[in-house]
Amino acid sequence: MGDGPSGIEVFPDHFQPSTSSSDTLQSRNSSASHPRTDLSLVSLWAQRKLKSAASMLNLFSLRSLPWGSGTNGEEKVVLTTAELQCLRSELADLEEKEAHLKAQLEHLDEVLRSARLSGYLYLRTRWAALPGEPPPLDDTEVDDWLPRFVVLHGSCIFLYLLSTDLSPQDSTLLSDVVEVGPLPCLAREDAETRHCFYILTCHGLRYECSSASKIQVDAWLTALQLDCKLGSSSIALSDSRET
Repeated sequence: MGDGPSGIEVFPDHFQPSTSSSDTLQSRNSSASHPRTDLSLVSLWAQRKLKSAASMLNLFSLRSLPWGSGTNGEEKVVLTTAELQCLRSELADLEEKEAHLKAQLEHLDEVLRSARLSGYLYLRTRWAALPGEPPPLDDTEVDDWLPRFVVLHGSCIFLYLLSTDLSPQDSTLLSDVVEVGPLPCLAREDAETRHCFYILTCHGLRYECSSASKIQVDAWLTALQLDCKLGSSSIALSDSRET
């Protein structure tokens, strides 16, 4: 079998020679044709950073801003006089909006702190018939309820379109209120029940208010009856209608 000692079998040329230099060069070329993953991630990160910077510039409505180099070699944006004026105008608008929002928050905070009662109510208005006029039509089924932010403050009832409005849409003196009382509940199409009450003034103007919260309606009735000094007759009327 071989030239080795007895009992040992020798196989010549068992191990193969290493790959040639041409194979090694080919493998290097193939690896060079496929860049490493970390380099692609860096490129993707750089593209996102550039998009982010571009979006920040677009906030000021300035398109295709020219870039230049400063004296110390840093990049800078070169603006024309018109672009600079536009930028200043937009900054002034932002400052004005910020001041307006701050005023709204301060006003709402003052209302919530000083008002006797405040909150959103659904409201609609009705006028009493003048002498000689026919009685108004029964429009109880007309859905003209509008949400209003109602504030009981001082000697007035203020009606705001929104709680953040600085000026009320309407107001009524408590001294003009001659009657306050409950109204029958409303059944909404969405199966919601609204509890209602009314406020009648000496001018014939009637505010009808409603809310899904009975506690809120009771609080308004109690506060108005006390502030308008209507006595206990309205409270007794309220109790009789509830029973």
